[in-house]
Amino acid sequence: MRPARPQRPRDAPGGRTGARPVQCVPAAVLLYLPRAAMSAHAAASSSTGTARMVDPVPFMTYTFVMSITPGPNNLMLTASGASFGFRRTLPHILGIVCGFLVQLLAVCAGLAALFARWPRLQSALAWAGAAYLLYLGWQMLGHKDAEAHAAARPVTFLQAAAFQFLNPKAWMMTVTAATLFLPQELGPLASGGYMAAVMEGIGLPCMAVWALFGSSLRGVIGAPRGRRVFNRAMALALAGTAVMMVR
Repeated sequence: MRPARPQRPRDAPGGRTGARPVQCVPAAVLLYLPRAAMSAHAAASSSTGTARMVDPVPFMTYTFVMSITPGPNNLMLTASGASFGFRRTLPHILGIVCGFLVQLLAVCAGLAALFARWPRLQSALAWAGAAYLLYLGWQMLGHKDAEAHAAARPVTFLQAAAFQFLNPKAWMMTVTAATLFLPQELGPLASGGYMAAVMEGIGLPCMAVWALFGSSLRGVIGAPRGRRVFNRAMALALAGTAVMMVR
């Protein structure tokens, strides 16, 4: 009689043998994977991780330059600080912050597409903003010093917030920032929070600098002649800004 041959173990479903062979698959794959393929796989993983990192330095530089340079908001804050002091100018500053925030988030959500579709809409807003600046300049020149000092009031929170939608510089800042620096890979909520944190975190101190600069001039413009010269200078600056807005 021939000796009985030992029976070969039956293959498990899917061609697997043994009790727990799946645990050995990753180690075997890594062991026999060519070195070049492993290096390419590591490089691809590294490049993917790098692409998800956001470099805030260019965006912060752009925001600082646009926020610290003269514009409608900064000129109005200087005039308000000189006329009413820094404390009474705080509602004006906070109104700019809130209005600009709403404008920025709306642009990041796609509002800028309206200007691309209807360019005249942006021109109409620019003309309305220029008219408002001319109105403020006329108020600074239209009354006698004593009457103007008694009747004048600082810009309110709501007025400052609403003016951002008439301010061409604010529109230019938000549209350019959303076009060049919006990190869409972070998702809508995270990217909007990132944009708001950078622009408001830099813009608020810059606005405070202009308001404090105006407040430091209160001693210089305390005399009627000094106030008259300052009002004329601010009125001309506002008028020049209005012309540049619609040019």
